[in-house]
Formats: sequence, structure tokens, C-alpha cells
Amino acid sequence: MTTARETVLGRVRDALALAPATATPVPRAYRTGRTLPDEERLALFTDRLRDYRAHVHACTAGRTAEVVAGVLREHGAAVIGVPPGLDEGWLAGYDGEVRRDSADIPAPRLDELDGVVTASAAGCAETGTLFLDGSPGQGRRALTLVPDLHVCVVDLSTVEAGVPEALARLVPDRPTTLISGPSATSDIELERVEGVHGPRTLVVVIRTDV
Repeated sequence: MTTARETVLGRVRDALALAPATATPVPRAYRTGRTLPDEERLALFTDRLRDYRAHVHACTAGRTAEVVAGVLREHGAAVIGVPPGLDEGWLAGYDGEVRRDSADIPAPRLDELDGVVTASAAGCAETGTLFLDGSPGQGRRALTLVPDLHVCVVDLSTVEAGVPEALARLVPDRPTTLISGPSATSDIELERVEGVHGPRTLVVVIRTDV
């Protein structure tokens, strides 16, 4: 009797035997260098984010703390988590409890948080995508997946027009997370359900003058 494993491995060996001895180069002439003026990039990024049901607030750098505090109050976040390297000035207007995250904190304990505030590595206006790479101001992946509210502060200067340009900002060997709106799925009877695999609410604070 031939097992399923042997059958599969046999097919793989047969396919490899038919493969050419040298790999055929794959053309990678991606479109790059696309740019948009700040106002157009902000408008497109905001439109895409809202289409994904994210909440968007644009502000000057000087109003970051005020806007972040207002968002946290609006969502009733009394206890928030932040990555260890988050800019403390962004929380100057917040009067709730702030817990600095660390790898020593078990992921299940993150469920005690009402929300999390992080920075971002880059953004893509065309797709409304945020890129987090685990750097000190963004923290580990679990921190942005377990709490029900994620407030992400984005500098407009890091938002690129297209995907190739945004990817060029990233360090390839860092643990990158791509976020396009709050966590959601439509697998169950084709009805959209939010908060299944991550935050139910995503709020993006865009700083427009940095």
C-alpha cells in the first residue's frame, strides 16, 4: 500500500525531474518612483482607510497628544498599553493608566487593556495600508492584535503613494505587519464580522506637518 505521504513526495520528485537545470530569471520591472502632492496623498490615504471602516483624524504634530487623548476618552479606554519606545509626548493629554509592554508579559494578559497606542513604519495611500515593523515605537505583534482598540499614529511623510514605494521604506528582515482597517472576516455566511483576529476598532491619527 502506498501512503498519501509517499504519493505526494513522489509527485514532487517527478515534477523536479522535469524542471529545467537552471532557473529562468523572473522579470521584476515593478513600477516605482510614483509620487503625489501631500494634499492628494492625504486625501487618498484617508479615503482608503475610511473605506475599510477605520476612523481617521488628521492633525498637526503639535496637536498629537490632544487628539490621541480625545480618541481614547471617546472610546472609554481607561487602561492602555504602549510599546516601550513610544514617544511619551503623544500621551501628555491622557489621564488614564499607561502600561509599557515587554516580551515578559504573557499575550493573554494583554486582554486586560482597553486599547493600545503605537507608531508606524510606513503607509500606502493607494491601498490604505499601515506597515508596522516591530521597532521600539511599534512593539511586538501581539500588542496590536489582542486589545480591542488600536490607535496608530502615522506621519504623513512616511506615507507613500504606492505599494513598491512603501515597501522600499521597510527593512526586509524585520517582522512586518500589514494593517488595512480593523480586523474582519466575511467567511461566516458572507457577513462581515469585525474584531475576529485582532482589534475591532482601528483609529489612525495622521500628523500632517512632519
